[in-house]
Amino acid sequence: MYMLHDKQKLLELVHYKMPFGKYKGRYLVDLPIAYLVWFRQKGYPPGKLGAHMQTMLDIKSDGLEPMIKKLQKEFPIE
Repeated sequence: MYMLHDKQKLLELVHYKMPFGKYKGRYLVDLPIAYLVWFRQKGYPPGKLGAHMQTMLDIKSDGLEPMIKKLQKEFPIE
C-alpha cells in the first residue's frame, strides 16, 4: 500500500500545474530553474505547491527532467 501512495504522489507532482503568476497553467517541470531558485530564496508558497516546487527544483538540478516528461507521456491525466 505504501508504494501505491508514493506512485500517486509522484504522478501528482508530474501533472501539477502552477496555479498563479507569470507561469500560470504550466507544469512545474516546465518552469525555468531560475524561477524555482528565486522561490527558494524568497520562500516557497505554503502547502502542497511549495513542497512540489522544492521537489521539482531538486529534480531539475539533478538533470532528471526527462524522467518527468516520460512519466507525463506514459501516465496521462485521465
